[in-house]
Amino acid sequence: MPVTKDLKNRYKEDVIPALKEKFGYKNIHEIPKLEKIVINMGVGEAVQNIKILDSAVSELTRIAGQKPIVHKAKKSIAIYKLRKGMPIGTSVTLRSDRMYDFMQKLCCIVLPRIRDFRGVSDKSFDGRGNYSLGLKEQMLFPEIKYDDVEIVKGMDITIVTTAKTDEEARTLLEEMGMPFRKKQ
Repeated sequence: MPVTKDLKNRYKEDVIPALKEKFGYKNIHEIPKLEKIVINMGVGEAVQNIKILDSAVSELTRIAGQKPIVHKAKKSIAIYKLRKGMPIGTSVTLRSDRMYDFMQKLCCIVLPRIRDFRGVSDKSFDGRGNYSLGLKEQMLFPEIKYDDVEIVKGMDITIVTTAKTDEEARTLLEEMGMPFRKKQ
C-alpha cells in the first residue's frame, strides 16, 4: 500500500508542522486530522427496478474497497410509490488506511477527470469542520468501466475531520491536496 503511506507520511511530515505554524497549536492532540469519509449513493429508482440497487452496491464496493450497507425507507410515501422497508440507497464509511487511499485517489485522479474542472467549492463546509461534495457520475473512478454502467448514478462524499472551525478544516484539506477553487 504505497499510496496510503504517502498520504499518511505527508500528513505527519508536512501537514502537522504547517497547521502548527499557522494556528499556533501547543498540544499535538489539538491538531485537526481526518476522522472518516462517508460515501452515499441515493438510488430512488430502485423502487421500480431492484437491479439498479444491486449495481450501485457492486460499484460502490469497487470504488471504496469495502462492502456498503443498504438503507431502507423509514416511512411510506404514496406519490413516489415507496413503502416502508424498501431499499432506497447505499453508503459506506471509510476509516484508517482505506480512508487515506480514497482521499489520495479523489484528489489526484477523480477530481481532475471532471470536465472543465476549476477546483472544488470552498462553501461546502458545515460550520463544524466537515466538508461535503457531490459527484454527478460514478464513471470518474478508474475502477468503473464505461461499458458496465447501465444508469449514471451520482454520489455524495462527506469528509469528517476533528477540526473545530471551517478555516482549520480548509487548511487541513488544502495541505492534504484537495484542489479548492482559486479566488480571483
